[in-house]
Amino acid sequence: MPRILLVEDETAIADTVVYALRAEGYDVGHCGTAGDALREAAGGGFDLAILDVGLPDIGGFALCRELRARHDLPVIFLTAHGAEADRVLGFELGADDYVAKPFSPRELAARVRALLRRVAQAAPAQAAHGFEHDAEGRRIRLRGQLLDLTRYEYGLLAALLARPGAVLTRAQLMDRVWGDAPDTGDRTVDTHIKTLRAKLHAAASDIDPIRTHRGIGYSIDAG
Repeated sequence: MPRILLVEDETAIADTVVYALRAEGYDVGHCGTAGDALREAAGGGFDLAILDVGLPDIGGFALCRELRARHDLPVIFLTAHGAEADRVLGFELGADDYVAKPFSPRELAARVRALLRRVAQAAPAQAAHGFEHDAEGRRIRLRGQLLDLTRYEYGLLAALLARPGAVLTRAQLMDRVWGDAPDTGDRTVDTHIKTLRAKLHAAASDIDPIRTHRGIGYSIDAG
């Protein structure tokens, strides 16, 4: 049963959300302040957080930073209607979705269900061969060991891990990783793949997960 952390200080809103989520079969922990939420989340075990932006103590954005520093949680923000600046800042902080007040609790429950499904589908990509990808911190670990990657090596590996088993052409990789350097030649992809492979081999010599597809591009094994 997925566990949802709801942080909302308006009792009427919280009660309707808790009822809707529990009706969908979720286990819901409700807190009215960010401080209570941090204490509740300390034990872990939550699968998703729903955070009101306008909390009475440190606020939803600051709470998101604190939670993300300790836990890898997908986050949905609850914002005031029409608060575009809040939505932009929320996405910059790595929010996965937002819902503007007033909202339908059933719609929120549907968004929770869709987000959990996306996270579940993406999980094998992050776990392939023991990789752990902290996208917000731009860090990748292999079997618990933090990889010392350059900016472009990180970009390549992140792009491949996002679609395990799929062949990404050199042009696709150039666009995703070297988009801010349009004059770079596509052979630089091969050079960085070579150095990336060496670093992966140094961290785990028994695997070689990156596959070369001659004349096309590269992929990373899904298993």
